[in-house]
Amino acid sequence: MPQTSGGVMSVAMREFFARVWPVAMLIVAMCSIQSGASVAKSLFPVIGATGTTSIRLIIAALLLLIVMRPWRQPLSRRAWKSTLIYGVSLGVMNLLFYQALRTVPLGIAVALEFTGPLAVAMLSSRRWLDLLWVALAVLGLICLLLLGDGGSGPIDPHGAACALGAGVCWALYILFGQKAGAINGAQSATLGITIAAVVIAPVGLLDVGTAIFAPEVLPYALAVAILSTALPYTLEMIAMPRLPTQTFGTLMSLEPAVGALSGLLFLGQLLGTLQWLAIGLVITASIGTTLTIRRRDTFEAPVPD
Repeated sequence: MPQTSGGVMSVAMREFFARVWPVAMLIVAMCSIQSGASVAKSLFPVIGATGTTSIRLIIAALLLLIVMRPWRQPLSRRAWKSTLIYGVSLGVMNLLFYQALRTVPLGIAVALEFTGPLAVAMLSSRRWLDLLWVALAVLGLICLLLLGDGGSGPIDPHGAACALGAGVCWALYILFGQKAGAINGAQSATLGITIAAVVIAPVGLLDVGTAIFAPEVLPYALAVAILSTALPYTLEMIAMPRLPTQTFGTLMSLEPAVGALSGLLFLGQLLGTLQWLAIGLVITASIGTTLTIRRRDTFEAPVPD
């Protein structure tokens, strides 16, 4: 029986929302995580970067365990291995990124951290055109490392190293997160964040002690946990398996710009023209790599059996 016009419109609307909904989730996740990073920095003078990371992950894990109850659906052995690597990389990524934020402006820290997903995208293709994107990315990173904060000089080497280390963990997060979230994204996000909390919480407790549970800290920690962990990582884990590689990579390329804008709006961190240009080079390299990738060149992460 032929479909009516109303039926055709209904199918078209469902297809439209099926394409748009994951994109919207990823954009909300990016804005949320960078806004949360701005709030988190206000806790650094009180409990430091390690304490902030720990209490953020603890609260986020508790919230997600209560809401999602991930134990209701069993995981295979292979899925557990992917989820374990995803969770550990998530925890270390957050710890290193917060260490970087102590001395590096938010926008520059995100751009340096973005070397991780950029490397994943570049490994997905092996053509001469990729040399152009590599050159743009390297030029942008050199400018960021040399120009530093608002042109005042080179950025702190320790902070830059932490941001680059967070980028390595971000690459692992993407590679293993896509595999872990293929079956049930929300469940994988909950388990991954719980694993991250178990790994990182002892670091904060050893460094700061029970001060991370102080009453004046908890409201800010709750906001950071929701904005920077529970909400964005759940949205990303749901969106990743539903988005083509090119779309996901292109959207993620906006992360450094979102970070720079959040630093400007919430922290008053002004960047000079050359810093914005350097961030633009990193974004251009990532978008170019993503849009010129060929499907048959897609890089598959080596997941242990």
